[in-house]
Amino acid sequence: EPRSPWCCLAWTLLIGTMNSLVFLLNLLLMFVIFTIVLLPTIVVVYFGFQCHSQVLHSSARYCKSILDDNSSSALIILGFVIMSPLLVVAMAIYCSLARRLRLLVCFQPYSLAVYKGGRCCGEGAPCWPRGCNTQLKAWV
Repeated sequence: EPRSPWCCLAWTLLIGTMNSLVFLLNLLLMFVIFTIVLLPTIVVVYFGFQCHSQVLHSSARYCKSILDDNSSSALIILGFVIMSPLLVVAMAIYCSLARRLRLLVCFQPYSLAVYKGGRCCGEGAPCWPRGCNTQLKAWV
């Protein structure tokens, strides 16, 4: 049966808040994984740009003694070349972790805010309007 207008509004706000928190958790997890996996690329490109005379031309000792313009250009190119495979690795790690933690299943449909009741799949399991499925998948 449908909920009252105020109850529907309260449930909509609650479900919207919960979905926003799940989205932020996914975003934070993705940011951490991508930062850790892409750290070699970030470091290599940073040192390449910092020591190149046409870009920043740092006065650091390692820029004067070890890295010249040619080696700085090589570092920049190397950083951008290794970025593509590392992006694939980072996305694979995030997808496997999100699937293992079932993070994408945590999003609740707004139909729960409109109608009372529904079928539940057991203790602590979310209610799904389409019935119970023990083989839940995050994407179809």
